Amino acid sequence: MSPRSPSVNEELRRRSRERILQATVELVDTRGYEATTLGDIAERAGTARGLISYYFPGKRQLLQSAVHRLMHLTLEAALEREPRTEDGRERLARAIDAILGLAVDRPTLMRTHMAGILQAEGFVRCEEQQRLAFLLRDTVERYGSEDVDTDYPLLRALLMGAVVAVLLPGAPMPWTRLRSELFARYGLDGDMGAPPDGDASGGAPPLGSAGPGGPAGRGQSK
Repeated sequence: MSPRSPSVNEELRRRSRERILQATVELVDTRGYEATTLGDIAERAGTARGLISYYFPGKRQLLQSAVHRLMHLTLEAALEREPRTEDGRERLARAIDAILGLAVDRPTLMRTHMAGILQAEGFVRCEEQQRLAFLLRDTVERYGSEDVDTDYPLLRALLMGAVVAVLLPGAPMPWTRLRSELFARYGLDGDMGAPPDGDASGGAPPLGSAGPGGPAGRGQSK
């Protein structure tokens, strides 16, 4: 049997890595972080336990990469769903709703992810995180930002804060209120995007009155 080509080996490694990431999301989402072992993940992914350690230095880093992959795929699907659009405001609305939707639909997974970011290991910059960052930066640019290097980190921080607020044990914020605040800040209409429950009314009115003409909604679509 002739040896496999480098390209075939690379594709096999890619598929193996993706199976590991998908298995991690599925298991942590249903069992929780502590109850999920690397052995469990390897079994679900149909791969060797040692291969996980080859790709990832630890379980916490593995989880971050897995959730970043999920966020990237979810955001990509939201931005490219039909009817497709190049309108920057609509794309930003879809991005906000996609991230809020993950907090609403997968609370265990997203709460564990956010808690991990606040651990000593901090924020992991991996392949999956870079793909997610590219989509968010592109969304900010299409929205009409004149300073993407400033506005992208701000959007990322606001989305992370909204996710934490939705999931805060004992004092959660309604996602409808957070959506309204974010939409008002960026001058987006309530019927834009695709809210988690399908209700595009935007929920509660925003606390402020920022709009497209105000300082919080200065961006315009290109």
